Amino acid sequence: MTLDPRHPVRIFLSQQPWFHDLEATTQHELVHAMLLQRAARGELLVRRGTEVVAWWAVLAGMAKLQTEGPHGRVSAFLGVPAGEWFGEGTVLKGGPWRYDVVAVRDTTLVGMPLAWFRRLHATHLPFNHFLIDRLNERLGQAMTAIEAGRLRTPQERVAQILLMFCSAGVPRITLSQEDLGHLAGLSRQTINRVLKQFEARGWVTLDFSRVEVCCSASLHALLRHPGTLTPPTPAPTTAP
Repeated sequence: MTLDPRHPVRIFLSQQPWFHDLEATTQHELVHAMLLQRAARGELLVRRGTEVVAWWAVLAGMAKLQTEGPHGRVSAFLGVPAGEWFGEGTVLKGGPWRYDVVAVRDTTLVGMPLAWFRRLHATHLPFNHFLIDRLNERLGQAMTAIEAGRLRTPQERVAQILLMFCSAGVPRITLSQEDLGHLAGLSRQTINRVLKQFEARGWVTLDFSRVEVCCSASLHALLRHPGTLTPPTPAPTTAP
């Protein structure tokens, strides 16, 4: 089977920095070996405890990585927008998946089969450089999450989550406040209160299940100067 040059899988791989260093024959074989996995909003894409068969990326839509505690409490620790890979640590270490991957909206995953991942890991230097960059990014995210849970205010934790999506090129974030709460480790009520504060300052705009970041510089400034957020000044009223 020959994929159209405009096929989403071919386009996705052509955007990877390591792909162009492969021989043309290898590129062709890899494109045709890639796996696809689809799920509707709220459905599982990858189940915790299942065997690793591929290294996955979000081709379209958005996914979240989450675990569930013994009493049913859900903790989502990473949101993955379109164009981003996830799970490289699990694929490298082996064993089953350690978390559930859930579709935040209708989502398609594209997967590199495990045999191909191992082949490129063993033979292709640019691929390994890419993996190191990914792992370094994940380490930074983990350290940020630990710091947020121990030291950051709710406003700073929400700013971190919003900026995480902005850094991935997603300023319009289609997530429910409950989902944002899972990612930030906060209640939906707290998320709503913080977003309203941000909206009052013009940092974000809010729509149904969507947050659009309008001023990422202000969110960065909040993180650089913790504890500086104060309630917005109310508009002056005219005496009757």
